[in-house]
Amino acid sequence: MEDVPIAELDRLAGGKPLVAIDGLEAGYGRARILHSVSLRLARRQALCLVGPNGAGKSTVLNAMYGFAKVFAGSITVGGHDLTRLPSSGKLKAARLAYVLQGDSVFPNMTVEENLLMGGYLLEHRSQAKAMAEAILDQYPPLLARRSEKARVLSGGERRLLEISRALIMEPDVLLIDEPSIGLEPRAIDMVFEMLKVLRDERGKTLILVEQNARKGLDFADIGYVMVAGRLAKAGTGAALLDDPEMGRLFLGGK
Repeated sequence: MEDVPIAELDRLAGGKPLVAIDGLEAGYGRARILHSVSLRLARRQALCLVGPNGAGKSTVLNAMYGFAKVFAGSITVGGHDLTRLPSSGKLKAARLAYVLQGDSVFPNMTVEENLLMGGYLLEHRSQAKAMAEAILDQYPPLLARRSEKARVLSGGERRLLEISRALIMEPDVLLIDEPSIGLEPRAIDMVFEMLKVLRDERGKTLILVEQNARKGLDFADIGYVMVAGRLAKAGTGAALLDDPEMGRLFLGGK
């Protein structure tokens, strides 16, 4: 399998990249999951990683945030070399935040308390409080339940809360693992509408892993196809949706 040329990744990013990964080798323990993966993404773009289970999609996010071991290569965000920084350092230095796959809310804490947990690195609690108020004003479903325990939230509301909590530190780049996982179609639409606003109106740069390839590529500016720990294909989201090979492999086409 030939890797996608860096020149093609640069072309898709269409300008000076905010996020640049070069020759990334990463994994867990002694196991290497990623093999010479590179990535380019400009500010205010959304990139969706798709591919079969075990392809290394989530490992890209984990390596970026410090949850996977980096054996070789480099990770740069906004001119900051994050390759060896701890997770807290990545958030402070490059304004990089991670929304993990699955349910990560604290069920016995209120919606507001969950939001405040997102500001754990802020020097003063008042800063987190002010950000939480601003976020609650933007998202009426959370505002209506601010004093209720998070365990009563629907799946879509929980995902909304998880993403909102990551916004407390005002990140420039959001890593989001499987935003649609376990959600009904209406909730999936709500979550992707939130992501659209974050990119188009608030200028966030988004990297997401999405098993629902059709939904993810329809939203994303750029799509990367991961196979066996390598970058097998890259293109605009629209181009990959129209690619017959993608239809056979991931989109249910013929």
